[in-house]
Amino acid sequence: MKREGILVVISGFAGTGKGSVVHGLMEQYEQYALSISMTTRNPRPGEEEGVSYFFVDRERFEEEIKNDGLIEYASYCDNYYGTPKKYVQQQLQEGRDVILEIEIQGALKIKEQFPTALLLFIVPPSAAELKRRLVGRGTETPEVVEKRMRRAAEEAEGIGQYDYIIVNDSLEDCIRKTHEVINAARLTPVRNESFIKEIRNELVEISRK
Repeated sequence: MKREGILVVISGFAGTGKGSVVHGLMEQYEQYALSISMTTRNPRPGEEEGVSYFFVDRERFEEEIKNDGLIEYASYCDNYYGTPKKYVQQQLQEGRDVILEIEIQGALKIKEQFPTALLLFIVPPSAAELKRRLVGRGTETPEVVEKRMRRAAEEAEGIGQYDYIIVNDSLEDCIRKTHEVINAARLTPVRNESFIKEIRNELVEISRK
């Protein structure tokens, strides 16, 4: 049975570990393709151009918006983030499940355009643990940490619009559970409409003989 891939949107508060979950999925399983986002923010230590993100200035990003080159885009903490369209469409047609690691604004825009997209939200065990992880990264000032916590409180209002929430308490458990949820989603009727149509037609033909 030939099938197209599905869009898997993974979101979470800053510091939840969603990046580590995505990395684990890509490393442990072959069915996924990772959509590389475009952003206007500066690279963090260890991040690579074309691997972590496509790093561009605001002028270039706004040109992509104008030319309809993005599936979605959003502004987060004074920077743009967006999903380039061409790569995603190609991978889906080849049958790979494309993972989009994006913020909540972009995720909801994806759902509007692609109703069969699977939206997953990675959450910490508690708010206190989230703050501990943010501080422990050592990459932000106390002011930025507080800003991210306030942003998390705002984002929490939208969690109910996701398909599943997955708690990242143990990273390996979180990776495994996320993979299981995605595989289950691949079997839903709405994501197998072509196969269902084919089976129906075959049954009609056989019943007439």
